[in-house]
Amino acid sequence: MSRLKKRYLADVKPELQKKFAYKNLMQVPGLVKVVINMGIAEASKDKNSIQDCVKEMTMLSGQKPVITKAKKAISNFKLREDQPIGVKVTLRGQRMFDFIDRFVNIVCPRIRDFRGFPSKCDGMGNYTLGLDDQQIFPEINLDEVKRTQGMHITFVTSAKTDEECVELLRLLGIPFKNLPISVAA
Repeated sequence: MSRLKKRYLADVKPELQKKFAYKNLMQVPGLVKVVINMGIAEASKDKNSIQDCVKEMTMLSGQKPVITKAKKAISNFKLREDQPIGVKVTLRGQRMFDFIDRFVNIVCPRIRDFRGFPSKCDGMGNYTLGLDDQQIFPEINLDEVKRTQGMHITFVTSAKTDEECVELLRLLGIPFKNLPISVAA
């Protein structure tokens, strides 16, 4: 069992139950999955860019990503139907907790001029953040990177409200602006 999952079960769950006055332990929100998505604008011009992103995403997530394709053609973007336009990977279980642990403890401190993420969720208990550069991940070899590529990381939780979602993620260690940081155990 990963370090973060132990912390979730031992510290975070009881604290959330106490704060939101849940009667049953099963009502306490938890993480369902983490989705990492890279949209690749240069995919129409450079065919190797998709393979480079697949390789990088595999290194930082620990599993092979799915290549996403365009649903319909848009001539203004020089986009054809079924043309590869990005990669995504869905992490669950052990890999999810390991990724979040690495993200909080290794990646976030490496972000330049980092003051915390905004604490705005989507209204359904999910939180998405965007990163401008994949080079902040220690798994990525800087010599092999041809260009910087941003990504979106979505934390899907079982929380019903944004407040529950932000509190869950804050207790797991994700640093938010204007909120106290939860001390890692």
